[in-house]
Amino acid sequence: MSTANLNIDELEAGYPLFCKALRLLILKGRTIKEIQRTVCWGHLETLNRCLPGRYKAPSYLMALIKRDIEKPNNN
Repeated sequence: MSTANLNIDELEAGYPLFCKALRLLILKGRTIKEIQRTVCWGHLETLNRCLPGRYKAPSYLMALIKRDIEKPNNN
């Protein structure tokens, strides 16, 4: 299996998609180990490593997404 080499601009453009993929993985009940082996996790790690002031760590994003999912809707 080959991997695409994306530059930082391409990674930044894909950020919303990577977050959406992470959310879907969480909703599907994937384990942390399974999620950490995904392409989206790797791309989110790269963004955090290269631009830590702009992008949070994937583990932090995962905690935020889980909190959002578990939070009751106050409508």
